[in-house]
Amino acid sequence: MPLKEIDLEKVHYYDLNNEVNIPKQNTIQVEKDKEARDAFLKENVEPNRLRFSSLKERFDWLVKNNFVESQLVKKYDFTFIEKLYDFLDAVHFQFQSFMAAYKFYTQYAIKTDDGNYYVESYEDRITVNALYYADGDQKLAMRIADEMIHQRFQPATPSFLNAGRARRGELVSCFVLQTTDDMNSIGRVINSAMQLSKIGGGVGINLSNVREAGASVMRLANMAGGVVPIMKLMEDAFTYSSQAGARQGAGVAYLSVFHPDVMSFLSTKKENADEKIRVKTLSLGLTVPDKFYELTEKGKQMALFSPADVEKVYGVPFNYVDLTKEYDNMVANDEIKKQWVDARNLEMEISKLQQESGYPFVINLDIVNRANPVYGKVVTSNLCSEILQTQTISRINNEQEYTQLGADISCNLGSINIDNMMHTADFGKSVETMTRALTFVSESSDISVVPSVQNGNRQKHAIGLGAMGLAAFLAKNKIYYGDEVALDFVNTFFLMTNYYTLLASNQIAKERGESFFEFEKSDYANGKYFDKYLVKDWGPKTDKVKKLFSDYHVPTIEDWQRLKEMVAKYGLYNAYRQAVAPTGSISYVNDTTASLQPIVSRVEARAEGMTGRVFYPANGLSNETLPYYVSAYDLDQRKVIDTYAAAQEHVDQGLAMTLFMRSTIPEGIYDWKDGDTDKMTTRDLTILRHYAYHQGIKSIYYIRTFTDDNTEQGVNECESCSI
Repeated sequence: MPLKEIDLEKVHYYDLNNEVNIPKQNTIQVEKDKEARDAFLKENVEPNRLRFSSLKERFDWLVKNNFVESQLVKKYDFTFIEKLYDFLDAVHFQFQSFMAAYKFYTQYAIKTDDGNYYVESYEDRITVNALYYADGDQKLAMRIADEMIHQRFQPATPSFLNAGRARRGELVSCFVLQTTDDMNSIGRVINSAMQLSKIGGGVGINLSNVREAGASVMRLANMAGGVVPIMKLMEDAFTYSSQAGARQGAGVAYLSVFHPDVMSFLSTKKENADEKIRVKTLSLGLTVPDKFYELTEKGKQMALFSPADVEKVYGVPFNYVDLTKEYDNMVANDEIKKQWVDARNLEMEISKLQQESGYPFVINLDIVNRANPVYGKVVTSNLCSEILQTQTISRINNEQEYTQLGADISCNLGSINIDNMMHTADFGKSVETMTRALTFVSESSDISVVPSVQNGNRQKHAIGLGAMGLAAFLAKNKIYYGDEVALDFVNTFFLMTNYYTLLASNQIAKERGESFFEFEKSDYANGKYFDKYLVKDWGPKTDKVKKLFSDYHVPTIEDWQRLKEMVAKYGLYNAYRQAVAPTGSISYVNDTTASLQPIVSRVEARAEGMTGRVFYPANGLSNETLPYYVSAYDLDQRKVIDTYAAAQEHVDQGLAMTLFMRSTIPEGIYDWKDGDTDKMTTRDLTILRHYAYHQGIKSIYYIRTFTDDNTEQGVNECESCSI
């Protein structure tokens, strides 16, 4: 029976899945989830799989019908492909939940052009991924397949979805651009955003170098329009341009908190904003230097500086001036026009908007650059706030040609499934395999439509290996999220991934005799990066975490010293190695919790297109683990911040940290609420942002609010049910 003709009245998996959300004798019916999974595979997948008499016939058909690249198959002797399938089949992989199977087959599996039949299974998609990333290396292909079938490694959605496909977008997860203060650059950046949105993931664009609204334009009678009209153009561009129709275009505009248009920038997301300025789908982010926190804490007035004047005085675009260091000099300089606002009033506007919409994202720019080991300056971020890499400016002439080719950013992401990774036979070998797979994504990406991004990719070979499933791992091991043991585990896990990604990148550089661009100017080359690892042992401190890592080699001071010497001798191939993205649907395919964040609900309700709600019980939920699965909305968000801070210590880029708030805050969570209103206020968000800043957090992604009138019914309403 073709997919389009499935009679929903005759299938049982939706009904079974719905029962997960209906308590029975005050018990969550977790077992119904696996029944729903089995019914889905039996009633939906098996009858609608396109079948072949042999593996060879299948691959011949895939190539002939333009589903898989012919060159990919030609890189391997077919007997090896058969051997790879034998290995995968022997694992007897099985999805652990209805949601995982449903997500994979509806969103990731190749279907026939008419949409009526599934062309591939999970093992098929892993095979093509492994063959693609290994680029003809049979041993590496087998290693990648091993990591993926055991769900220790998961490439990001664009990579997993597109690898090896003949008709596809690029495998790149995200891009970052910036514009200079001229019309040629603005036009080129908007065109670039459309091109990148069409082929890959989300696009971040920094507008801080653009002069403010009302500023004079040399030799012209009119005045500058500022950043808001550019934002409207960006939003239309992303709406028009999507990845081959598979993913809606998405972008974020970043602006310095010291830009004169900052108030109007924030106003574009207000609920009551005029339609002339309102942006509905474009995300907003602020780049925030230390000076802003200093001015707000002291209750001072703050100056907003004209970017054109700053560039004229300093000879570099606004983005590249150290605002914290130069603030007093800029205030005293009469050549720089400035506007004045009360720092705390601006801070309140930020909190108000975060309360209303979840925006803006916040990039703590000076924290980022103090920790950045690569030569140059980080000036902005990507759509999800975890990509933090140096950029250089491009210059465009009237013919729309580059007179100065700068370096912009593309990043290739993947995630370690923490729970499964803690069962690997060889931690270092697993991380090396993942690093090599993501490195190939960088090397194979063709982004010639935007030369500045192509240039940056070739210079840096940047990747972003992140992690997901922290909450599931902690709960299964009866560790409370954010407590001393949990923070010890997070510190140790990311210490390990940092060390072994460095080791892998160093090995690749040694093999190829090549390091990333300007490696010799980096803190890796001069050894400063390694200093903190040579003065104390960063390994586990608690007995429980020591036991958890007892099967693995945790790097010692001596290991770090040897690595420092090896890096000085052979270099590093990847300028950037780690970044923790806010994993979404791919977490469900992996049967685990998203990123490093706590769960939202023990039984999560997901709206899945025309299907309606699909219910997902937290991975590993049982009578024993139930107390350890605490909703993010019922946690002190300082525990979330502390968790991300522990990881950030060892991550060279950033972590997309979401904070979770309730409109009505449960009693006892925050000490500053005692005797005050139980409603969430702008003060709560301000306190948490400052706490994050003082904990060394590089970026804050969304603020999510669970409102009083949006409470979900059933199990989600009663979190205290036993299983």
